[in-house]
Amino acid sequence: MIDCLVGNRLLSASIRQDIIERTDGIPLFVEEMTKAVLEAGSETAAARAIAAVPSPALAVPASLHASLMARLDRLGSPAKELAQIAAAIGREFSHALLASVVRQPEAELRSALDRLIAAGLLFRRGVPPHATYLFKHALVQDAAYGTLLREPRRALHARIAETIESEFTETAESRPELLARHWTEAGLIEKAASLWGKAGQRSLARSALVEAAEQLTRALDQIATLPGTPVMRCEQIKLQVALVNALMHVKGYAAPEPKAAVEQARQFIERAEALGEPPEDPLLLFSVLYGVWAASYVAFNGDETRELASQFVALAEKQGQIVPLMIGHRLMGTSLMLTGDIPKGRAHYNQAFALYDPAKHRPLATRFGQDVGVSIFVYRALAHWMLGYPETALADADHALEDAREGGHAGTLMYAQLHTSFTNILCAKYAAANAQSNEVVRLADEKGAALWKALGTMQQGCVLALSSKASEAIQMITSGITTYRSTGSRVYLPFFLAHLSTAHAELGQFDDAWRCIGEAMTAVETTKERWCEAEINRIKGEIALKLPQLGSSQAGAYFERALTVARTQQAKSWELRAAMSMARLWRDQGKRNEARDLLAPVYGWFTEGFDTLDLKEAKILLDTLVA
Repeated sequence: MIDCLVGNRLLSASIRQDIIERTDGIPLFVEEMTKAVLEAGSETAAARAIAAVPSPALAVPASLHASLMARLDRLGSPAKELAQIAAAIGREFSHALLASVVRQPEAELRSALDRLIAAGLLFRRGVPPHATYLFKHALVQDAAYGTLLREPRRALHARIAETIESEFTETAESRPELLARHWTEAGLIEKAASLWGKAGQRSLARSALVEAAEQLTRALDQIATLPGTPVMRCEQIKLQVALVNALMHVKGYAAPEPKAAVEQARQFIERAEALGEPPEDPLLLFSVLYGVWAASYVAFNGDETRELASQFVALAEKQGQIVPLMIGHRLMGTSLMLTGDIPKGRAHYNQAFALYDPAKHRPLATRFGQDVGVSIFVYRALAHWMLGYPETALADADHALEDAREGGHAGTLMYAQLHTSFTNILCAKYAAANAQSNEVVRLADEKGAALWKALGTMQQGCVLALSSKASEAIQMITSGITTYRSTGSRVYLPFFLAHLSTAHAELGQFDDAWRCIGEAMTAVETTKERWCEAEINRIKGEIALKLPQLGSSQAGAYFERALTVARTQQAKSWELRAAMSMARLWRDQGKRNEARDLLAPVYGWFTEGFDTLDLKEAKILLDTLVA
């Protein structure tokens, strides 16, 4: 690098070694310090260096910052001052904005810019006045910016902000975060806070979740330093609710950060009400209550989740507003379904859907985590499948994905892809489920959403487990569970643990299989997440069949328990699976008539879904029992 920069000029070995030692091999440092040495002296000084008699003028600067500062100083006052102004604007800036801020003749401006470009400190794209410029490295920008004193720097940022607002209105409207930064640096906090809030809300709407959380946090931090007024307190509540929704996706619904943000929002509302300033928008309170419910749901405490949903519905009914009622029924449906009351859960989804209007209610996705209509579809799909309607379930899943894609909200799309993959897995549509899980992981990486990535990873593992790729499944599910638990989440763990146990059993790792299915059953009992309780008992029975110390007697007890749970929940699809497992056991024991009498009425109940794997297998099994 030194040779390329020096060209035909030569440096003494000592200077070359000094550069190498001080730059520690970092390319930018090597380049900048070599240029500083070359620019420092005349031809005579360079000759002296070649002769290994280094002069003070050719000494290598003690740091990169000192090197950059020396180079800026040698460019002359006009170029240095222009670099300072440009650095305040940003690492990248347009010729038009710079010209409006510096307010000097075009010829002088171009001359100073040419010097900075010739020195290799700036890059230019395009031709002035339509050109844009980029500092070669952020350190170059920092060096120029660091020479500004506090008050001149504040005044400069104010001038930049005023210029953008007055002359670049399109930029001011489309990039509020740019203006917010300049007003912040100018010390005009109230104006900056408003713009950070606007930027955060806009980022949330386009699912730039990490950016939204950062921008909303900056707005709230700045508001906290301002005198309290009714208007400011109202704005504080709105932004705090928005922050909750951003953090739910980034950190996970049950993680400490969103839970703390929910509590802070609740305190803001209570303080406003105590001052006689209840929020004009009643949905703000319901957004907070949704956050409380969501944290309980994702951490899964069945009793608490149902109680919180009941309180939400009761308050919604008291106020008599459509949106809270719609969301309340959705929360009640999910709380009931996952705790095992599947028919009542579906009834609440139907009530919620009857109130849903896409045109009016899609914007609520940034207030309640995701689009309400999509959330109704994905959970109702799962309810339909369990209740014995596979085709209806797949239709709801398709509607959910179609609406999620049309809505353009990434949080909703991740939600839809993940939850509809459950339905596809249960209907043995493994290719579709795998594609959806992959998309969840991709989107989660893009949006910085750890919770959704963990869920997508575990779902990928379930598909692998069901596709006889046990080793890969174990790695995938185990990795996902570790990350998932780190977000404070527990919901769906019984389902994932059951598939993990199946993968272990396939490899003959029966101790691990028995441990995982035991964990799943313990989770069902402690959290009361009972929607897949029948299947967990059935899987435990299948594992027991492979263990000589347990055998068919113990397996039969688990199959019987699975049948009892499925019948109690009216979960016909789970009942069919349990009936098939028991029928195979009885067939192998020579009880063909009992096996046929058990399975036939369950299979005969179904009116749809005969092309799905469970019903195909049930038909084949019945045919063998009749023969």
